[in-house]
Amino acid sequence: MVLKYDEMLDRAYLSIPKKALDHERFEIPRVESNIQGKKTFVKNVTSLLKEMRRDKKHFLKFLTKETGTSVTESGANLLVNGKIGAIQLNKLIESYFKQFVLCSECKKPDTKILVQQGTKMMKCEACGAITPVKGI
Repeated sequence: MVLKYDEMLDRAYLSIPKKALDHERFEIPRVESNIQGKKTFVKNVTSLLKEMRRDKKHFLKFLTKETGTSVTESGANLLVNGKIGAIQLNKLIESYFKQFVLCSECKKPDTKILVQQGTKMMKCEACGAITPVKGI
C-alpha cells in the first residue's frame, strides 16, 4: 500500500488532538481578596481551583511556602495569616499557573499531573507533551 504525500499529510492532521488546534486566549483568573486586620481573606478559591484543575492541598502548600505564613481554609475562603495585597496574590497565582498548570510546550492549561515511576509528570492533553514537575 503506497500512500501519496497529500494522503499522508491529511492522515497526520487527523491524528492531531482538536484542543491543539484551538487558538483561544487563556487568561489566568484573578483573585478576590480583602485584608481585615492582620489577616487576608481570599474569596474565589473554588472557581480558581476549578479553573486550574489541581488538588487543593497542593495549591495550599505552594501558597504557604511562597508567602512564608500559614494558609488555612475558612469555609469556601482561604485565610492567610498576614497582610498580602491582591497584586502580590495574583503574582503568586500566576507563578503557580506557569509552574504547575500551563504546558511548557504549547502554553495551554489542558494538563494533568500523573505519577510515573515515582516521579510527578505533567501531561498536556492538547499537544501530548510530558514534562517533569518540580516539587514544592
